[in-house]
Amino acid sequence: MIRLLLPHHLRNLAGTGREVELDVAEPVTQRSLIDALEDAYPPLRGTLRDPATQRRRPFIRFFAGEEDLSHEPPDALLPEAVLTGKEPLHVVGAMAGG
Repeated sequence: MIRLLLPHHLRNLAGTGREVELDVAEPVTQRSLIDALEDAYPPLRGTLRDPATQRRRPFIRFFAGEEDLSHEPPDALLPEAVLTGKEPLHVVGAMAGG
């Protein structure tokens, strides 16, 4: 099981709590994790990545521990600590402006 922490706005949209657990088929990558998340919570389709290009949305970031995975290729394996459930993958809604 992969643990995933969602920001407030995505929790509301999905109708779930802060942390969700997903059973993701191997190999576990950002792409397969988002596929599993969108299958489990259809209202989240298109919120983390553009449906046409499959690219991460600009104001969505992914973190494992203190490591920013946002610019990793979508098919790169997730870190071991996430794969074993020791750490969750954090989805963060970035802010802009000033």
